[in-house]
Amino acid sequence: MPRSVLFVTGTRADFGKLEPLAIATRNASFEVSFFTTGMHMLERYGLTKLEVHRTPGVQVHEFLNQRIGDPQDMVLAKTVTGFSDFVKEFAPDLVVIHGDRVEALACALVCATNYIRCAHIEGGEVSGTIDEIYRHCNSKLASQHFVSSDDAARRVMALGEPAANIHTIGSPELDFHASPSGVTFAQVQARYDLLKAEDYGICVFHPVTSEADTMGTQADALFGALAQSGRNFVVIAPNNDPGSAAIFDAIAQMPQERFRALPSMRFAHFSELMKNAKAMIGNSSAGVREAPFLGLPSLDIGTRQTNRAKSPSVFSQTPPIPIRLRSSSKHSGASHIRVMTPLAAAARQSGLSQF
Repeated sequence: MPRSVLFVTGTRADFGKLEPLAIATRNASFEVSFFTTGMHMLERYGLTKLEVHRTPGVQVHEFLNQRIGDPQDMVLAKTVTGFSDFVKEFAPDLVVIHGDRVEALACALVCATNYIRCAHIEGGEVSGTIDEIYRHCNSKLASQHFVSSDDAARRVMALGEPAANIHTIGSPELDFHASPSGVTFAQVQARYDLLKAEDYGICVFHPVTSEADTMGTQADALFGALAQSGRNFVVIAPNNDPGSAAIFDAIAQMPQERFRALPSMRFAHFSELMKNAKAMIGNSSAGVREAPFLGLPSLDIGTRQTNRAKSPSVFSQTPPIPIRLRSSSKHSGASHIRVMTPLAAAARQSGLSQF
């Protein structure tokens, strides 16, 4: 009987990283399943559990761990209870978690207290927010570590984990981005009823849990600046962390003739969207990891990605407000968005004005 490997997925983002690993595991003749929970189960965020179900040759188990507005401690408690019941019956040989989400933390706790083998994907990253604390907790609760870089490997080792249990594999979703997406840009436009303009940016702005009280102010400043720019944007909805409601409110005020707001996108379609965009703006990890890989210039807003590895194509702006975007200029045939802030001198010094 083949060994069973259970992947835990709670968001569209972690599924994009776990799916290629799950497929490789399935192809190696293991029995592969997904424990699907979190944002995947919520219609407001695109009901992305459907994407998990489209993965061929795997089992999918669903668990509703929250209602809109539940605080994170309640989500944690519900997930611990639900996953504990599940593994008692399912008895996986290995559980695979990713990153820094509260669902991953809950499942790692259950694994540790029940002596179930647990592997953690992309440990050792730093961000300076509570997400970093969750991520390091997940690393200590897991027994095997699959990290994205040598720096991340050193951080996990500094936590006391044995070098033999740390494996540097890169960021799994980049393997997908490196290949043809399987869809054309015209198909992406048709499926999501996108603006026909070819000159567009992508904006993904998530709440920062420690700044939940100011997320409305930050979102109003950011999206107000984007509206004033006169440019076209595809806006992907934020995650469901505290503060997301205020971001949704700001997005709802955007002029529909230039802004297309989507709850989520299929990963292949999002990859193709990024490959054809002119810039990415917000605080998603896609802006500091996937965008540079694809040669897409990005502007990282605020503190959510603090201390993450950055490339020369990533420009950062903190504090995140106020921001004013001017109309674009052309350099060597390429489109650039110029950003001016009260820290204009620092921006110019960092090369931000060229962006």
